[in-house]
Amino acid sequence: MSPILVYLATLVVYFFIYNIFGFGLNIQFGYAGILDFAFITFMAVGGYLYGAAALPHETPGSQIYYVLGLSWSFPLALLLGILGAGAVGALVGLIALKRLRSDYLAIVTLASGTLIYGVIGNFTRLFDGWEGLMGVPQPFTGALNLNANTFVLFFVLVSGVIMAILWFFANRLYRSPLGRAMRAVREDIDVAEAYGKNAFKLRMTAMVIGCIYAGIGGALTIAFITALAPAGWSTGETFVIWALLLIGGRGNNLGAVVGSFLVAVLFTEATRYLPAIGGNPNLIPDLRNIVIGVLLIVTLRFRPQGLVPEPKTNFFAVPLTSRVLRRVRHEEVVGA
Repeated sequence: MSPILVYLATLVVYFFIYNIFGFGLNIQFGYAGILDFAFITFMAVGGYLYGAAALPHETPGSQIYYVLGLSWSFPLALLLGILGAGAVGALVGLIALKRLRSDYLAIVTLASGTLIYGVIGNFTRLFDGWEGLMGVPQPFTGALNLNANTFVLFFVLVSGVIMAILWFFANRLYRSPLGRAMRAVREDIDVAEAYGKNAFKLRMTAMVIGCIYAGIGGALTIAFITALAPAGWSTGETFVIWALLLIGGRGNNLGAVVGSFLVAVLFTEATRYLPAIGGNPNLIPDLRNIVIGVLLIVTLRFRPQGLVPEPKTNFFAVPLTSRVLRRVRHEEVVGA
């Protein structure tokens, strides 16, 4: 198989995975207005739990340590990653969402992510510390007799199907009464609560669903590349996911797709294989971050709604509070 075809298929897999990340963060921030600066942490939780469940039991004396070691199949290991990411998201939500909003909420989520990062990195017995998990079995390779190249093409199908299902669910959620209530809380939490909406419950729901998306993306990531270490889910990776959503357009899942292609694929993944310039291996990554930062600044300055803004003209996109207030005013006028 042509190396170029394998390379392009790899980029497609990353594109699908980053779409999942974008949908998850969009549910949290674009739907409910939650400033989650630890989003990449939940990706790591899902990835680690998937890897630890898929790996066989650790070999005594190998100096490689991790919990579980269950040799589970792909669906079971994926389910564990989903449940783990959702549970950790619920725990962080209980701490952060009850009384905190805006920048205070962002600080708490960032602190939570930093805490989990330090615990996993320093507590070697969990997931082999700073070295991370490696050698995670690629799913279905034995059953389908796949080699390295055909596995990449097969995983394009797997990740694409999962991404399509999550895309469908995210769009249905946006148009549902639950999604409209989430956007009401995003627009004005005090007015939403005044009209009987449980803002904490709505934001907690968005938080957990977004974390589940992150966990699925993390499980797909480690299943594809067979390894995950703390260096792969640092704060900088959270910046990439936030950048793709803000540049593409929050509140619009199509915007997350556009942002994933521009930021995650075109600028982040497609440039990883460029040769070093002038013997400086860090020049390309630094230039990549500079370009993404400049693009984000320009977008926020001249088009803060993103390249594909939320469709305000759509009935389902009108904030619930606005429609409730208009109905109340109409009833007052009729009653008068």
